[in-house]
Amino acid sequence: MDESSKSLPTSHLLGSVPAVISEEKNASNYEEGFEQQPANGWKGVFNISSYIQFFDVDTDIVLNRLMSSFYPSGGDFSHKIDANPDLYGLIWISTTLVFVLAAFGNCATYLMQKHSDSSTSWSFDVSYMNVAAGSVYGYVIVVPLAFYFLLQYLGTKPSLVRFWCLWGYSLFVFVVSSFLLLIPVELLRWIIIILAGSSSACFVALNLRSYIEGSDLSLMVVAAFFLQMALAIFIKVWFFP
Repeated sequence: MDESSKSLPTSHLLGSVPAVISEEKNASNYEEGFEQQPANGWKGVFNISSYIQFFDVDTDIVLNRLMSSFYPSGGDFSHKIDANPDLYGLIWISTTLVFVLAAFGNCATYLMQKHSDSSTSWSFDVSYMNVAAGSVYGYVIVVPLAFYFLLQYLGTKPSLVRFWCLWGYSLFVFVVSSFLLLIPVELLRWIIIILAGSSSACFVALNLRSYIEGSDLSLMVVAAFFLQMALAIFIKVWFFP
């Protein structure tokens, strides 16, 4: 063995690999540590892994929350979602409502026109889809966002995800009532939409009241109630005239 070989560390000699292995381990540990670092600040907004926790729900949990939306008098929905609010219901319910309103709105309009004029032919109005998407998505995103910032301004500590979850599940009653609104009887349609709107409005108002309990913010609860009723009337007037 020549002198140049003797001057090298033993880890670099032929047949000696511990240094190479240790270097690979250090590199892999560095990469794992880098990947496991949680996203902080605004970086988390653009990190998909930050939102995984809001979709970590199973079928039983979703069904339980859907059933709770039909019993607004309980007012315990806000307590059910305290540990694990989800955005799955918000996206799934609002998207379902968009397609239901667009499809059934066209069908209901056709049935009413057919009832008064037997020569009416079927035609699908695509504008129903545009209006449904804009109104439903806009409402379910902007209204909770407005309440969130307003309550923050008034000194409370609201949770935007919980508000989105609450308002998302409040729309499920409109999905169910849309099937009944196909009945071509105008008076019956108004009764159905008023009942559905009242149920949804009470669900939001009572759970919002329990969420801000202890604060003198009754006006916020009343505003939430009438906004839900306004949405119900809009659905009836625009999609089921």
